[in-house]
Amino acid sequence: QVQLVESGGGLVQPGGSLRLSCAASGSGFSLYAMDWYRQAPGKQRELVAGITSGGSTNYVDSAKGRFAISRDNAKNTVYLQMNSLNAEDTGVYYCYARLGFAMYWGKGTPVTVSS
Repeated sequence: QVQLVESGGGLVQPGGSLRLSCAASGSGFSLYAMDWYRQAPGKQRELVAGITSGGSTNYVDSAKGRFAISRDNAKNTVYLQMNSLNAEDTGVYYCYARLGFAMYWGKGTPVTVSS
C-alpha cells in the first residue's frame, strides 16, 4: 500500500513558477513509475508529466520546455517544477504511482494561475 500526499500548489501570477512535491509512504517507492496529472475546471484529468523507475521522463506537449519532473528515491518524493505558468495550467494536480497492477492516487493540490 502506498499513500501519496501532494503539496506546493497555490495562487501564482502568469509567468510565475511553482514547485509541486508528492511524498510517498510505504515501501518500494523506487520501483514505481510516477506521474503528475492535472484536472482543469470542467475538463477531464490529463497526464502532464511522468517519470519511470529508471528516470526516463515524458511530458504533454503543452508542458515541454516549461515543466520538469524529477524524483528523489532517498526521500520517497517526486517533484514537478513548473515555470512560465499561464492560465491554461490552472487546475488540481494529482500524483499517481503505478507498478504493474498496483495504482495509487493522491488527493491533489490546487494550482491557480491568475493576475
